[in-house]
Amino acid sequence: MSPANLFLIAALLGSGVCVALQGPTNALLAQAVHSPVNAAFLSFLVGTIVLGVMIVVNGVQPNWRSMINLPWYAWMGGVYGAVFVSIVAFAAPRIGIAQTLTILIAGQAATALVLDHFGAFGLIVRPINVTRALGMAAVVVGVLLVRRT
Repeated sequence: MSPANLFLIAALLGSGVCVALQGPTNALLAQAVHSPVNAAFLSFLVGTIVLGVMIVVNGVQPNWRSMINLPWYAWMGGVYGAVFVSIVAFAAPRIGIAQTLTILIAGQAATALVLDHFGAFGLIVRPINVTRALGMAAVVVGVLLVRRT
């Protein structure tokens, strides 16, 4: 495996840690501000500040002209993020972070299979096959096992 792939895997694992930590910390914030939506807003505010600092430090300049030509759905990432953060902040203290994230991951994996299958949003087409379907079934079994109390 190439060093670039190892770095990518490590970065993705680290991002997974961040997702697992985000739920309970935003749930704490939601308790303090009396709303998962308020917590999501504050989380995005802090995230925006961090990204602003990263832009300055890295000297990254957006290509404003290319942004004008984007389709409307290219701007929906913030909406998806707001829904995700709000719902996880609401669900985590009620059903636990393990159940919250395994159910969430099942939704992500199922959607990812469909997006890959059709090459949506310019992705490489990766058709659903028996192996991938079995992998998705394993994810569903994982959700069911984690949900057993």
